[in-house]
Formats: sequence, C-alpha cells, structure tokens
Amino acid sequence: MKINPIYWQEARVSSRSFRLPMIILLCNTILALAALLNMYSMVVQAKDTAEIQYASFLNLYVLVACIEFVMILLIVPALTSGSISGERERQTLNLLLTTRMTPADIVIGKLMAGMSTMILLIVSSFPVLALVFIYGGVVVKDIMLLMISFLSAAVLSGSVGICCSSTFKKSTIATVVSYCVMAGLVLGTAIAARFASSVGPGFLVWLLLLNPAVPFSAAMGEQIGNIRQISVLQAWTGGSMQRLSAGKWLWMGVAVQLLLAGACLWMAVNQVNPRRRRRWKY
Repeated sequence: MKINPIYWQEARVSSRSFRLPMIILLCNTILALAALLNMYSMVVQAKDTAEIQYASFLNLYVLVACIEFVMILLIVPALTSGSISGERERQTLNLLLTTRMTPADIVIGKLMAGMSTMILLIVSSFPVLALVFIYGGVVVKDIMLLMISFLSAAVLSGSVGICCSSTFKKSTIATVVSYCVMAGLVLGTAIAARFASSVGPGFLVWLLLLNPAVPFSAAMGEQIGNIRQISVLQAWTGGSMQRLSAGKWLWMGVAVQLLLAGACLWMAVNQVNPRRRRRWKY
C-alpha cells in the first residue's frame, strides 16, 4: 500500500523529536492526576461517612473524559494550523508542488500527520479511562463510542486548522483564526441555539449539529444514564428534533461534522493549488 510521502516524512521527524513524548507525557499526567485525586477524595469520603457512593466513580469517568475532550480541542488546531503556512514561511511549499504529489496529497498528508499524534494521545489515555472498569458501570462499547466522538472532534478541528493554514500566509494568524473558528463552532452555535429557543424553535437550532460538544455530550449521556444534556438540547430544539435520542444526536453530529471537515479540506486543497489559490495577504 502506497504511503503518503508527506505523512511518512512528518511521522519520521515527529518520532525523533522531543515534542511528541512530551505532549503525551503532559496530557496523560494531567488526566492521571485528575483521576487519582478524584479517587482519593472518594476514599477519604468513604472513611469519614462509612458510605460508598458508586455514582462518584461514574463522575470520575465523566471528569477524565471532559478534560481529554477539552485538550483535543486545544491541541489539534495548534498541531495543524501551522502545517501549510509553515511550509510557505520556509519557502518549501513551491518545492513540494513541483514534485509528483498533488495538492490533495499535501493537504491529506499534513492532516494525517497531525491526526496520528492525536490518535496516539487518545489511545495512550485509554488506561486512565479504564480505571472505572474496576467499579463497573461502563463497558468497552461505551469507551468505543467515546473514542468516536473524540476522533470526530479531532478531525473537524484538524481540518479547520489545515484550512486556515492554507488560507493565511503566517502561522500565527492561521492559529488565531483556527481557534476563533472552533470557538464559534463550540460557543457560537450554543448561543445561537439558545437564542432561537427563547423566541421559538427555528432553523438556528440545527447549528448544534456543527458543535463538537454535542456528539460528546450525547455519548456521555447515553453511557452514564444521565441524559440531562440531551434533555437541555431537546428543550432548546423542540418541534421535529424533540424526539431525537442520544444515539441519534451522536451519529447525526458525527456525520455533519465529518462533512464540514471534508468541506474544509476541499477549501484547503483549492488554496494550495497554484492555479486556483486566492489567499489572504497576511
């Protein structure tokens, strides 16, 4: 099977650098400390009250998952927003375009390089998430659904970073714009849907399907039995979306966000293509 040369080169460079193990070590240290401190507080509470609250162990799972989800949204744009613009700043993008690789090969290779780091981080955090297996309540299927929501958010944020990196000349501006776009997808869609719910159900509520937090909330609500997040979403939407279950919210959100990621990659390919690109002069 032919391996993308951009991905192969980026993977070799990242595997030899000190940044990759430091990112994995730092992220897993944060997750492990949060999990161990939470478990310690539960043990202390059990000693003081002689009661064991098994719901607290599910709260441990929710806490670790939320921290990891936030880290994905913060790390992935930083990994991808400087990929194309960095090549342009080093004046090596034109050299890549003179090879037999197409603009699509360059964009996909850069995205795969960023995603491989993120996938490695997600897989390495599995033992921390699996701590709740000791007490039950969560099975392997639930972890797999959670991983799907993680990968969906990572692909979307990575595609947004690639699109901004191919549009703007400087990596700093591309990084800032990519974070602003992700903030708009996470916070802007929630604010718009909340505003739409206050004046009556409207088309703005469908913007929630663009929000990476919606599939994540749906996955968590279906797993732990606490569907308060889904109830809030249904109260905001009303009408035709009132009967959507947590599973439907999850798969619909993943499908829409993958389509949006594909649109961002298509825009990035057009920006990299020397015959069609029209980028910002910043």
